[in-house]
Amino acid sequence: MARDVSDTTPITSRAALISWFEAGCKSEAAQLHIGTEHEKIPFYDATHTPVPYQKNNERGGIQQLLEGMQAALGWEPILDRDFLIGLTDPKGGGALSLEPGGQFELSGAPLLDVHATAEELSVHFNALAAVANPLGIKFLDLGASPKWSRAETPIMPKQRYGIMSRYMPKVGALGLDMMFRTATIQVNLDFTSEADMVEKLRVGLALQPVITALFANSPFLDGIPTGRLSQRSWIWRDTDADRTGMLPFAFEQGFGFEQYVDYALDVPMYFVKRGDIYHDVAGSNFRDLLAGHLPQLPGVQATLSDWANHLSTIFPEVRLKTYLEMRGADGGPRGHMTALPAIFAGLYYDRLALDEARQLTKNWSTEMREKLRQDAPIQALEAEIDQRKIRDIARDLLVIASNGLKRRAKFDKNGRDERIYLAPIEEIIDDGKTLAQKRLEDFNGPWRGSVDPAFVDCVLPI
Repeated sequence: MARDVSDTTPITSRAALISWFEAGCKSEAAQLHIGTEHEKIPFYDATHTPVPYQKNNERGGIQQLLEGMQAALGWEPILDRDFLIGLTDPKGGGALSLEPGGQFELSGAPLLDVHATAEELSVHFNALAAVANPLGIKFLDLGASPKWSRAETPIMPKQRYGIMSRYMPKVGALGLDMMFRTATIQVNLDFTSEADMVEKLRVGLALQPVITALFANSPFLDGIPTGRLSQRSWIWRDTDADRTGMLPFAFEQGFGFEQYVDYALDVPMYFVKRGDIYHDVAGSNFRDLLAGHLPQLPGVQATLSDWANHLSTIFPEVRLKTYLEMRGADGGPRGHMTALPAIFAGLYYDRLALDEARQLTKNWSTEMREKLRQDAPIQALEAEIDQRKIRDIARDLLVIASNGLKRRAKFDKNGRDERIYLAPIEEIIDDGKTLAQKRLEDFNGPWRGSVDPAFVDCVLPI
């Protein structure tokens, strides 16, 4: 999760909230950007144990990792009270932040092509290697923590996470697992108008189960296979129905910014931040804050930062802010961190490709999309919709994205376009096996029924 917003501009009307989204529209002439985020699970190489926030005996913790990255990058600190909980690029680039269980996140800068994303990742991992290796810290490339129990997982000192931790068990059985034991890759993309946003949101929502299947990489939890290829995605299905899911209303006639505002207004709040304090208002309604009648903070008026922060606590499969976030993929290896933005750059930033993606999904009903979301975490490429397997749909989708990237014609210094980043996903489609399935084969073969070798074989190279 990126840094919470601080904008004290007061808001008193629903119209102002709609305008906030409208301001995200990029002009047709503007260059559209790609922002890539990824989370990774740290562990001590010597013991295969999780990394706490503060130094553990002689071993450095997450705090020391952030301090080292601050020195290496020259980025500005993000503090929660006196705790260093993230870094931000003063030049308006990316940010480093912490997920509740210590998952280390890079929220990438808005960039013009996937080549720039690849370079951003190289800079990040080079700096991280210089800091993490002396601390004995490595990072899993899995979408869920394979071994440690929830109780064994450390807790990061962020006020918002304390509020969420108290609220989550009231609204779903697996919300704490989502917070503390999962990792994801996301890509953020621009829209040029309300109509463009609607089309991209609908296509993105329909395709997220396909993305979940292609990037499935979380088959273990508590030291054993879960029976699911994307346990991360399965966890989201029992987290908090008020703020998750496939947004069926987005496919209704007349949907636009106004309808998303009404949806967001009805999602219960977590907190209101004033100064350095996060006030626990979990379960309250943003409409009351907008009217200045929030029972826990009587007379306190809503601000633009309250709205932006509230939107960051809503977790549908595609999230609308002043851009669109694709949220269906498990955390994974470096190649997956560039493959996901390549797929959506090819689909969204070429008009013909977007039209073809819409045609691919236009006959899928609400019930069909929801069933696919249910089946994809378990069956991955073998799940079906409209009498077609995901593997076949994904093959068509990659062709559409590849052609879109070819027409985009964004070249690196060696004259290659962005299609080079699709290779890991093309391999999965051709092979018919997800990364999760290959790791289950290892579990049942050379790993001899133990997840411990994952701390050697499923590690990001730094």
